[in-house]
Amino acid sequence: MKKFLLLFCFILASPFLLFAQSIDDEITLIQAEFGMGKKQLVKAYMDLPESVSNGFWAVYQEYEAARQELARERIIIINDYLENLDTIGEEQANSLAMRTLNNDLALSKLHKSYFKKFKKATSAKDAAKFLQVDVYIHNTIRNAMQQELPFIDEY
Repeated sequence: MKKFLLLFCFILASPFLLFAQSIDDEITLIQAEFGMGKKQLVKAYMDLPESVSNGFWAVYQEYEAARQELARERIIIINDYLENLDTIGEEQANSLAMRTLNNDLALSKLHKSYFKKFKKATSAKDAAKFLQVDVYIHNTIRNAMQQELPFIDEY
């Protein structure tokens, strides 16, 4: 299962590495494609009984809407980094780092908040199971992206 998840995540992450003419259009396309594939993966992994399925998916839709906003911000931060890589100074490095840290913190807060909602809709075990697969998917994508990003002053 982990090999399948890893391959799936890498395939989903590959569009992130190619930036189109309009970052907003690209983000929208990426999120639409990613959202459909992720939902199928989560559905197969969770294998929820019908008694809690509707409640889970209602919370999932809310969660994904909030998470997509944070993902949009993250992609914009990465795009800003890449566009200014050759000229990053102290002020811009500080800004990029703080935006990244704040984005990470917001995602952790979102996980904590929605863990409670998923637990209420299903069970603690199912909520933990979802959190585990969601974090795994996003960490895999972030890792793939990070491997492609140049370091400051690398070139």
